[in-house]
Formats: sequence, C-alpha cells, structure tokens
Amino acid sequence: MRTWTRRAAVALAASMAALLVPGESVAQPEPTAGVAALGPDFLWGVAASGFQSEGHAPGNDRPGTGALGSVSAHRVSVGNDAPDSNWVRYIERHPEFDRYQSAIDFYNRYAADIDLAKSLGVKVFRIGIEWARLQPTSRLEWDADGFRFYDAVIAKIVKAGMRPMLTLDHWVYPGWAYDGAFQGKHSDSPDTGWDNPEMVEAWLANMRKVVDRYAPRNPLWVTINEPVAYIMHEVRNNATNQGRMEDLVAEAHNKIYDYIHQVRPDAQVTSNIGYVAGIDDQVNGGLFAKIADHLDYIGVDYYFAFEPPASSPPATVRSIAAIGSPGMWNLPIRTEGIYYAVKRYAEEARKVGKPDLPIYVVENGMPTEDANSDDSNTPGTGNYNRSDHLRDTVYWLQRAKADGVNLIGYNYWSITDNYEWGSYRPRFGLYTVDVLGDPALQRRPTKAVATYTETIAAGGVSPDYRPTRPPSGCDVVDPTPGCVDVAAP
Repeated sequence: MRTWTRRAAVALAASMAALLVPGESVAQPEPTAGVAALGPDFLWGVAASGFQSEGHAPGNDRPGTGALGSVSAHRVSVGNDAPDSNWVRYIERHPEFDRYQSAIDFYNRYAADIDLAKSLGVKVFRIGIEWARLQPTSRLEWDADGFRFYDAVIAKIVKAGMRPMLTLDHWVYPGWAYDGAFQGKHSDSPDTGWDNPEMVEAWLANMRKVVDRYAPRNPLWVTINEPVAYIMHEVRNNATNQGRMEDLVAEAHNKIYDYIHQVRPDAQVTSNIGYVAGIDDQVNGGLFAKIADHLDYIGVDYYFAFEPPASSPPATVRSIAAIGSPGMWNLPIRTEGIYYAVKRYAEEARKVGKPDLPIYVVENGMPTEDANSDDSNTPGTGNYNRSDHLRDTVYWLQRAKADGVNLIGYNYWSITDNYEWGSYRPRFGLYTVDVLGDPALQRRPTKAVATYTETIAAGGVSPDYRPTRPPSGCDVVDPTPGCVDVAAP
C-alpha cells in the first residue's frame, strides 16, 4: 500500500459518494469465547520487493551510481545505484525525492536477511524478480548475471526451509521500455511504457523466461503487485492512459497465469489487491472482474481504514493522481479493518463461483515516521506501537478464519525498511535500516521481531487475547452499503 492509494483513490470515487452511505449497521453475534489458532498449515511470511531493496546496477562497481545503458553505456545516474528503469527516471526527474543510493543493499546482503527471516520461523519469503535487472539494456537480450543473482536468492530461501513467493512485476520496468525502444513491429510508435503497443508482448517474453527457470521451485506466484496502485503511479509519473493500462495489465496477468499453469498445472498464482476501505469496489472492482477467473488464491494487501473524501476533489484521473498527502503514518489505522477486507474478498470469491478460493494477506504492516516511533505508542500511528498492531491484526485474522474465511497465509511487510517510492522516511521493517544516516546499513531489530516470532510459534495470539483497542463500527472503519459491524470481543 502506498500514499497515493488512500487519498487519490478516495478522490477518484468521491463522485460516487451516494454509494458510500452505509446501510443500517447490524452487529454480528458475539464470538465464542477465545479465538482458535491459525493451525500448523498456515503460511506465515515476510515480504520484500526487488527495486525497493536490492540496489546494485548491473556492472557497476562504484557505490552511489547506477548505469543507464539505454541512453549510453557510459551514462550514470548519480545517487541511484540500480538497473535503469522507469523508477530511476522518476527519481531523476523529482529532486524532492530521496536519492535511491543502493537501497538497503539486499543484492549483497540477501543471505543474512534470509537468515533473519528464518529465525522468525516464517514459512514464506516474498521477493520481486526485477525485469529491469534481467533485461537492463535491450528487449533482445537477457543478462546472465541477473538470473544468477535470483538463482542464488531463491536457492538460499529454499535451503533456509522457506517457500519463495515470487512477484513478477512490482511497478518497475526497464529504462528502454520507458523510452519506447521496443525494437518491434511498432518501433515507430511514439508511446512509451504501458502506452506502447509492444509492452505486453515484451513483458510476457521476459516473464515466460522467469517462469521456465523457477517453476521447478514451486513458488507462490504474484503476477503484478497492487495493479491499480501501479496504474495510478504510471498515470501520475508518465501520463499513461489509465483505462488502457488497466486492460493491458489484466491481459498480461491472464496470459502469464495461463502460461504458468501450462508449465506447472499445480501452480498457485495471484495478483494482490491493494485494499481501499470504504470504496474498494469502485477502486479495485473493475480490475478484479477482469482477472477473477485467473486466480488460484486471492492476494489482499491491507494497511489503512477509511478516510473521508475531500470536499472538492479534482475531476480527472491525472489530477487525482497528483494530489499530495501528508506522511502515510498519519493515515487512519484500525486493525479490525483487515477482518472486513478478507471477508469482502471471501464474498467476492463466492460471487464468481469459487467459494473455496483461498485468501492470502500478501502485505500488511504499519508505517512509522523514521525509526524512533517503532517501539513506542505514537499519535501519528493511531497511538499504536508495532507489536500491539501486529498482535491485534492477527487476532482479527483468527476471528475471520473462525467466521469461515478460507485464510491460508499472512506476510508482514516488510522484513526490513526499504525505499518507499521516493522516500526513506516511512519505516515498515521488522528490522529497521537507516539508509540516509548509517553507511553500514545495519539491520536493527524492533521489538516486533520477538512479537512476530512468538506469534508464529503459537500459531497466533492466545485464545484469551483481546485487542488493545475496541473495534469501531463499520461506518467508521469500512463504510459500504449494508455493512455489518464486527462484534466486540
């Protein structure tokens, strides 16, 4: 979940305000005493992404610089040590963004970070496979070193006793695609990125190679991370056509889904939905309808509760995408909202004729402003500390499973702090990393490391656990027509 999603999506749907008026709110029956553990088969995990954590431009031996080979083999992006990509270009264009540097240097420190995850007791480690690393300079060739890097990372995850979750596209594509240099039958097209008619085929050619190489590892697959958020970033940063990109993203997902199952019929594939409380159907419903037949489990990312729309939202998608917002740590946090989110998608599964389709929380966590608020209650995070937030969230997941949701897994976002799309200021990590102030990039555990370890070992919170905050009504947390309040424990 990223800053645009809450405020921009709210504004996008404000014209549908009549739909947001909740129906009469009726409390559910009181839960039975205690909550059952999530069980031995539940998939506890941690998440990271490629661009946000890796650093290291191909062939670059100078810290703090990154090769931008699509323009010139000798051109460098000062302060951005990463493969040339749309996001390196966006950082270059925005002087107000933090320089990327080498992120948290996962490229060189992946083994130690995977060991940290192993020590938590998790079963799943989510990473991204960066297209920009595999094809850094041209659509016509792949970088062997890029594949060797991911070979090593995935082998380490498996050796550590975890299952890889592989994200094929986490909002980043190569710089040559940003330039429109597709070298195909539409080479004369002036369009770039997802507006170019060659984009889907170029995307699929790379992703098929990834699938061929890693399907034997039987990972969990995430095709495209939070596709609507991805679209809005491209609308804002590259003036991409929103409607066309939604169609193309759905096409890309559906085609690679079919290919993955051609290679491995028993594969488990999703595209994770960035949940937007109160207006999720308006924001994600159209895309979800286009891919619902091509999901083996529903991935849900949940972070924030409902935020009322501004009184005078801009009228166009492009101006909506450009709305500024304060730090995401100021957005409303209500852990009971995750109950509504997974219940909603369990109901969506029923509506599309797949009532047994599993639900997996692919991302959830709590942002803080810098590291100093990780372990103390702070007003900017709903007066939550990270450990209380984690335990309360898990409680509501246990409630959801007890109430019939086929919930199979949960990933904490994220194993470490990382680059949050223009800034190192928001901190999500179980292990905090001060990129701007600590050249050693030391991983320092928050108190939530022990909390998550204990929670995993117990299969959840104890039967007599009660959340630190009483639940609010659904008209506050996730107002939808006819919403039903979750009963207080």
